[in-house]
Amino acid sequence: MINLTHKQLEVSIFSKLLLKWHENDNNRQMPWKGEKDAYKIWLSEIILQQTRVEQGLEYYNNFLRNFPTIKDLAAADEKKVFKLWEGLGYYSRCRNLIATARIITEAYGGVFPGSYNDILKLKGVGSYTASAIASFAFNQPHAVVDGNVYRVLARVFGIEEAIDSTTGKKNFHQLANELLDQKQPGKYNQAIMDFGATICKPVAPLCDHCIFQKNCVAYSCNRVQQLPVKEKKIKQRSRFFYFFIIQHGSKIAVRERTGKDIWQHLHEFPMIELPQENDTDSAVAEALNLKWISKGDPIKAESTIYRQKLTHQSITAIFFNVRVKQLPASLKNYDWSEGDKLSAYSFPKIINDYLNSRVLATQ
Repeated sequence: MINLTHKQLEVSIFSKLLLKWHENDNNRQMPWKGEKDAYKIWLSEIILQQTRVEQGLEYYNNFLRNFPTIKDLAAADEKKVFKLWEGLGYYSRCRNLIATARIITEAYGGVFPGSYNDILKLKGVGSYTASAIASFAFNQPHAVVDGNVYRVLARVFGIEEAIDSTTGKKNFHQLANELLDQKQPGKYNQAIMDFGATICKPVAPLCDHCIFQKNCVAYSCNRVQQLPVKEKKIKQRSRFFYFFIIQHGSKIAVRERTGKDIWQHLHEFPMIELPQENDTDSAVAEALNLKWISKGDPIKAESTIYRQKLTHQSITAIFFNVRVKQLPASLKNYDWSEGDKLSAYSFPKIINDYLNSRVLATQ
């Protein structure tokens, strides 16, 4: 176990205080709280990866309305699933969601596997999600360690190891499992996550209402805002996209992104990526070179600049509107959709932002 420093807190006392708070003062409401259905727990956990609860709640409810069981999700049309996921980002989660639903339906007869190790083998499921499902659905003693848990443990026990280091992750997981109430793992896991979300918050934590205040190393040493520690900084890559909304009659060219890149399985308009921002002349010249458009085709003035921040990338986009007289042979592999049918396609947020601005401008 990690050597605890300054006002050492016994493991049994920590768990008792936490569960007492959970029983008497935890008022955090979520529709999946107390849920025992492994499918619903798994669905909520996948949706909430990299997503705020407030945003994920609507998606969770929509998915359950459309796919009440894991067999329903496995049998669903992928385009419908991606459309429902639209706006959540991190679309690899959606791909893994579909793949796992099909694996469970085919290999387990639609019944969620009941052991931690089998759950961990599922696509898109890591140790945190496997622990959550195993403890909440099957009452198995596996501690969850998410951002809330890292923060509570780092502050209460004064741990200065980086939570994103190999050693730090190992030691935090070890401590989390030692603190876990073995008889009530699901209740304990819910309690510590809720405590981190509502009391031991990242910014402006409610230290005056904290059950661990007298024993909290970070509070006594005035280091609450310095813990937990991270050692790695995310490097952002800047990319510049130029989208051409090419219209022939009432139809517009659209395609699915299938390459190993961002937004896989979402849709887009013909796009040119250039190494610099606001280089509209080069974008038009390349579209001409690719024979997407011809010199006689009228090009409306380019749009304002749209931006979208991803975890490791910063996307800047400009949109062109072009009416072509002849259907470009170079775009024969694209779908040609009626303009009023575009809402059926799942697009990245940056394209939806542009399309929504067009709709608002015409109202």
